[in-house]
Amino acid sequence: MKDILLINVSGQDKPGITTAVAVLLAQYDVNILDIGQSVIHDRLSLGILAQIPRIDDINSVLKDALSDLHELGVQVRFEPVSEQSYASWVGQQGKPQHIVTLLARFISAEHIAKVTEVTAQEGLNIDHISRLSGRIPLDDVGAANNARKACVEFSIRGEGQDISAYRKSLLELSSQLNIDLAYQEDTVYRRHRRLVVFDMDSTLIEGEVIDELASVAGVGDEVAAITARAMAGEIDFQGSFRQRVAMLKGLDASVLDEVAGQLKLTEGAEYLVNTLKSLGYKTAILSGGFTFFGERIRDRLGIDYMYANTLDMANGVVTGEVNYDIVDGQRKADLLIELAANENIKLEQTVAVGDGANDLPMLSIAGLGIAYHAKPLVRASAKQAISNIGLDGILYLMGIRDRETD
Repeated sequence: MKDILLINVSGQDKPGITTAVAVLLAQYDVNILDIGQSVIHDRLSLGILAQIPRIDDINSVLKDALSDLHELGVQVRFEPVSEQSYASWVGQQGKPQHIVTLLARFISAEHIAKVTEVTAQEGLNIDHISRLSGRIPLDDVGAANNARKACVEFSIRGEGQDISAYRKSLLELSSQLNIDLAYQEDTVYRRHRRLVVFDMDSTLIEGEVIDELASVAGVGDEVAAITARAMAGEIDFQGSFRQRVAMLKGLDASVLDEVAGQLKLTEGAEYLVNTLKSLGYKTAILSGGFTFFGERIRDRLGIDYMYANTLDMANGVVTGEVNYDIVDGQRKADLLIELAANENIKLEQTVAVGDGANDLPMLSIAGLGIAYHAKPLVRASAKQAISNIGLDGILYLMGIRDRETD
């Protein structure tokens, strides 16, 4: 092994700096063992791990680099690297890679401090930190803004002492700091998802449609209580669904159009689906609600597939009967498998999003399962959770930056 130098260049970013360094090193037939560059607020930081083939050239490399880069107005620092240190660095190759995504309305130093602290305690190394969200105007910094979102992604390396305990620590931090922290293994599938499926009620739209219908029917409180227990996993979904539909018996069909016209999309839903479509993703609604409303949301957002339950009608009123297989949790999981197979997509390339206990089966088998503003049981059981920003925060968990979509 010949002499190795770690070369760090920093200063005001401008065109030609990296070229100047590379041209200089090329004159001495230098081999580049590693290279990394970042720019924060127009300040360049360039690092090069260079192998100098001829030991007699080292002094010349140092001298020329200092001279040439001084003329460009940047600083350069050299650090010799021993063969032992280099061999240790190479030996870390192949260690597990992880991604931790921090999502919030704004990101504070405390957020970064807490995340990096538990990461260090786990014995994991942070290789890279990058901002996925857009730049924030100065007037918005620290100001209350319920439409703003911010995201920082940590690329982490190492075996860790107990990854399950690490994930638990991140979940606890999420609750303490009112932020969202998502942990994923950094596999080839992370940025190659192809199918995204959504629950509808309380996920793509605000509220539960069946509760709205019940309110008009005069049984709002009773039905809402059953819905809440079903979504929390306290009672069987199929039984609760039949019970709630029976309580809608006699409801006039005209009410459906009225309720449909009042449906409100959740924050970020339209932007998310539009972005997914523009990037070529397939999308689907897998709902334990009703097709009458699912079709309208499908048309409104341009979603590819929609599966839900039929609200049986006769003579212009709701019959209260359920004479078909209900789209429950298991059916949602089966539909996800079917859609992935039809699209020739691996399950690892799928994303599932929902809020209730009946969404857990599909969240558990998807490559990326996300509990969105979910009930406590669901949030604790799902692989990932978003509770503090809009639905479009899902793009960050897929590794998609604002600048790639704006």
